[in-house]
Amino acid sequence: MYLLVNRTGNGDILVLPLDPDGRAAGTGRRLTKQEFPAYALAREPGLPRWVWEDTSRIYPLLLTAGVRVHRAHDLRLCHAILRQSSLTRSSTLGRAEDSRWDRAPASEPDPGASGSTLFDLFDDADDESGVIDEFERQLAAVRNSAEPGRLRLLLAAESAGALIAAEMQFTGLPWRTDVHDALLTRELGPRVGPGLRPERLERLADSIRAAVGEPRLNPDSHPDLLRALNQVGLRVTSTRAWELQELAHPVIEPLLEYKKLARLLSANGWYWMDTWIVDGRFHPEYIPGGVVTGRWATRGGGALQLPKQVRGAVVADAGWKLVVADAAQLEPRILAALSADTAMAAAGRGTDLYAGIVAGGVVESRDHAKVAMLGAMYGATSGESGRLLPRLAKAFPRAIALTETAARAGERGESVTTRLGRSSPHPDERWQATQAQAYDPGATEADERRARSQAREWGRFTRNFIVQGSAAEWALCWMAEIRRELRMLPLAGTGDSGSEFDHAPHLVFFLHDEVMVHTPAVLAGAVEEIVRSAADTAGRHLFGDFPVDFLLTVATVDSYAEAK
Repeated sequence: MYLLVNRTGNGDILVLPLDPDGRAAGTGRRLTKQEFPAYALAREPGLPRWVWEDTSRIYPLLLTAGVRVHRAHDLRLCHAILRQSSLTRSSTLGRAEDSRWDRAPASEPDPGASGSTLFDLFDDADDESGVIDEFERQLAAVRNSAEPGRLRLLLAAESAGALIAAEMQFTGLPWRTDVHDALLTRELGPRVGPGLRPERLERLADSIRAAVGEPRLNPDSHPDLLRALNQVGLRVTSTRAWELQELAHPVIEPLLEYKKLARLLSANGWYWMDTWIVDGRFHPEYIPGGVVTGRWATRGGGALQLPKQVRGAVVADAGWKLVVADAAQLEPRILAALSADTAMAAAGRGTDLYAGIVAGGVVESRDHAKVAMLGAMYGATSGESGRLLPRLAKAFPRAIALTETAARAGERGESVTTRLGRSSPHPDERWQATQAQAYDPGATEADERRARSQAREWGRFTRNFIVQGSAAEWALCWMAEIRRELRMLPLAGTGDSGSEFDHAPHLVFFLHDEVMVHTPAVLAGAVEEIVRSAADTAGRHLFGDFPVDFLLTVATVDSYAEAK
């Protein structure tokens, strides 16, 4: 059963039952925000699929009231997939003019604005951007596509990801500010006031000044630092670490250390801790589908870039554990399955894939295997990667052929599509104009070089898109399966709180190919089993019985730092 939900301008909640084709199947209900959680809770035993415009705007109303839902359909996220997918390009939705569904999500509605009526919302045949019309178009686009099964799985996984993102923001990642403060003090020195450098940074700044002979140099000023480096004979055009590491001069060591610690201070220092840690929890705002490949992004807090220096502050509550799982060599394994390259899949069966490539005699070392594989997926054709790529192509012809085919498609300005149906965007008009100029009778050699370079760059994007996008789909299915199985475990105690999260294992962190579950210690073993079996299930969802292993490193720890 579908239950369509929408918020009005005055904050009320409108709910309407729908049939399997997305048509109204009963009388709609207007509920206040206070009434909505009880209404949802009463209907959850029937496992409805809630249909709403934006999970991030509706679901927090339920979570705050202690209500979790099993399933939902996020119209905004699903629209973005179906609008772009090559599998639905000929559908009514795919051919429609741009509408509000193609724009960035709106901010919270003005509580003082006049609200819609049930008639306005649900009987709006003339309003093509209405929620009920949009849902009908989405269902029709999937039903009439060439791969409806794959698209349904993708939309379900994307929507489940939105539920998980909202739940992780709501519950937060357990965080000890006393431990964080101690870690920062150890790395930087005691805390100082705004605008001042901690002791260790100031000492390093003095070392940098002494090494370049400029006692007043501000190492945080990029132009001043570049000028100082050039004046001592270091002809650099940037202060990126990889460029500095190639140089020999007394300033390099303190400068590299300064840059590392300054980054820690700015990204996860005391100000960050005071801003983002509330009541012992880090509450980042995750953005599912925030990257064009389907990977997640975050808005504020940098949850996807927690450095090793502060991971020790992520500490399980008393009587609880953290189960941390990391999928080993995820993208190469996805490539093996996408291309049906049985030789490459066999290289990683039950073992480290890169080690398996070495054992097969393809390259001499694990580092060589990793460099060659990354080159194949990201289009590196020079240096060590370029030298090793022919060996990889000979050993795994299907896998390398798939990436090359995707690259050629991109160079022609075509889109490519992931395993479940997410398609890459087409190049913009400027790209098209540059390519057209190269074929003009009056084109110069510079025009042709520019067009070739631009085409190769877009080819590198599409080469990786199918792998990274399909890996993101696997990760969504993995998390959705973990969430589903965790909810079947018994609660650990009852206590006074009405929140399920206070007594049951739940996801608290996600980073592309890594998840973390906060669990009562007594359930940690069961959680480990769920996390492992969910990886196998996700593989079967995407690739059926193709014999590829999705190997995990799983650790049950008290602190995130212990998992690495």
